[in-house]
Amino acid sequence: MPHSRHDWVDVGATIEGIRRWVEIESPTGEVAAVNRMIDRVAADLAGVPVRIERQPGRPGFGDTLVARTDGDGAGILILSHIDTVHPIGTLKTSPCRREGDRLYGPGIYDMKGGAYLALDAFRRVLREKTARLPITYLFTPDEEVGSPCSRERIEQEARRARYVLVTEPARDGGKVVTARKGVGRFEAAATGVPAHSGSRHRDGHSAIDEMARQILTIAAMTDYARGITTNVGKISGGTAPNVVPEHCWISIDLRVPDEGAGEEMQAKILGLTSVDPGVKLEVTGGMNRPPFKKTPAGAALFHHAQELAREMGFELAEAATTGGGSDGNFTAALGVPTLDGLGIDGDGAHTGWEHALVSSIEPRTRLMQRLLETLE
Repeated sequence: MPHSRHDWVDVGATIEGIRRWVEIESPTGEVAAVNRMIDRVAADLAGVPVRIERQPGRPGFGDTLVARTDGDGAGILILSHIDTVHPIGTLKTSPCRREGDRLYGPGIYDMKGGAYLALDAFRRVLREKTARLPITYLFTPDEEVGSPCSRERIEQEARRARYVLVTEPARDGGKVVTARKGVGRFEAAATGVPAHSGSRHRDGHSAIDEMARQILTIAAMTDYARGITTNVGKISGGTAPNVVPEHCWISIDLRVPDEGAGEEMQAKILGLTSVDPGVKLEVTGGMNRPPFKKTPAGAALFHHAQELAREMGFELAEAATTGGGSDGNFTAALGVPTLDGLGIDGDGAHTGWEHALVSSIEPRTRLMQRLLETLE
């Protein structure tokens, strides 16, 4: 298949575009900040021949933006999220900067770098009119907290698509993702009996002591051989050092390889009971992302991308099933061929040393462009 007439990439201009995005800090819960990022995306689509729809978010969430080309029938759906995990102010301690091949900045790897590369490819393909299928580009505001607001829209668009391309970051040196574990999120709350820890210690029932026992039980559910992991990621409770604590709360993350394991582990976590009869334990939550299984159609999509990469002079590999969830879990579960991990290469997602690799900008942008030009 012939290459686009202009498949070069202006790396300097791309770095500047990525910097503009990264410097709009957009943690999920900061609605005004997320919407400033959506404003930026809309501005970067100015002059591009697309129909833009902006859907207001539910209370507590930013807006969703959809850019759609003309054309009938099933086409290509691109998925990017523009929310990040880093709190506003992170730029002061971790500014956007370049050090050799590394571009640093909060959210640059997960996933503003990859989202910007895909937008750049999308604009070029539309201006050159080289796409063979209609394309819908969906920018969402809440992926980092499980996509509670945007899941319905993602699934609605996926049902109309022939292929889904997800701009989550590349893995392990440039690998794309063809399978992901399912994700569960739970909360557990313990309510005990408060008492003075000196004079009335015997009268108290400690919510923290109870939760400590539950945490050990939850940790023991991890089974690396089966690909099951549990993690208590947040904890809070108590009132003062000299008070037997009445309250304690934890958040629990679960990753599973398949639906059967998901049902089993969900039942175990929701079925936790208090060891101390004087403490009430309540557990809520459940599976919030289905497993993303590799299917024959998904494998064919990967092999097509692999051939395009070879044409451009590099080898594209697939990562082993990853524990990280994405919005691709939703589309793959609907049976739509989904290729994930098409974003920028780098490392350090959600950390102070998060970075993208400059050397990955050109090949990853060109790969996205060629996918948009050749899928039919």
